[in-house]
Amino acid sequence: MFGLGSKNIGIDLGTANTLVYVDGKGIVLHEPSVVAKNRQTGEVIAVGEEARDMIGRTPANIVAIRPMKDGVIADYDTTAAMLKYFMEKALGTGNRPQVMICVPSGVTEVEKRAVIDAARVAGARDAFVIEEPYAAAIGAGLPVMDPTGSMVVDIGGGTTDVATISLGGIVSSRSIRMAGDKIDEAIISYVRQNYNLLIGERTAEDIKIEIGSASTTLAKDIDSMTIRGRDLLTGLPHTIDISAADVAVAINEVVVAIIEAVKETLEETSPEIAADVIDHGIVLTGGGALLKHLSEVISDETRVPVFIAQDPLDCVAIGTGESLKNIEVLKRR
Repeated sequence: MFGLGSKNIGIDLGTANTLVYVDGKGIVLHEPSVVAKNRQTGEVIAVGEEARDMIGRTPANIVAIRPMKDGVIADYDTTAAMLKYFMEKALGTGNRPQVMICVPSGVTEVEKRAVIDAARVAGARDAFVIEEPYAAAIGAGLPVMDPTGSMVVDIGGGTTDVATISLGGIVSSRSIRMAGDKIDEAIISYVRQNYNLLIGERTAEDIKIEIGSASTTLAKDIDSMTIRGRDLLTGLPHTIDISAADVAVAINEVVVAIIEAVKETLEETSPEIAADVIDHGIVLTGGGALLKHLSEVISDETRVPVFIAQDPLDCVAIGTGESLKNIEVLKRR
């Protein structure tokens, strides 16, 4: 626990992971957005890392759930309980901080309100929201306040947010529900259909991290991977080798959707900002930025240079935390 007094905090409340940034301290917490609950009583058994280890391994009376889906709250009470746990773990009990939380750029006012209310129920003195691609751009060190156009593609667990930014605001944006989770689902589906093997979310994520590639051509240079699951024909445990080329085929639909979102956002921008983007390139943030060969594929399709941010997993949390410095401006809006 960190006894830090009543500090302001920034929260990257992601579908897959939650990061907490404490003013003056930086990122102090990075845990999965998972809660384990007792089915009968509704009691929270575990949160974060401990709860994630229970996925697919719980007895009948305990369920491990992810209360965020596609970047928004799917289970309000569980999200509030999870936020309370993370805030207390970061600051200690008895604090009522001001909280800045990021949301995907495509969320509705109702979904924004749900996030603010959940933070207040969890113990925040006040709560504000910031759009994910804008926070990602700040965290990646892009000149968001300058009269020059920047473009960021934030690929999280639930959503991919694409935005062009200039003079402290989002000029054009797209938010699609095609991101890390959809890649995992595509891998599970492909393995089931082509190998008659049932694998879980954790295995699919391991495959994505180890041998996942956005390019069916470049994937041929990556070694295959041994995976285990349940054979759908015999019902018994079974081991197979899966190639990176197979995984690239499995996830191609998601990759194409991300590229289309980037193209559509570029088409909407003014010629001046498009020229700035060509000069400075597109910056990738979020866990999905680490997918092998994604930057090359996007660059080939858009004819624009593409770079991966220095700490892609932390960009949104850092940007959310940095925006705490302007919390007084937000209050006056």
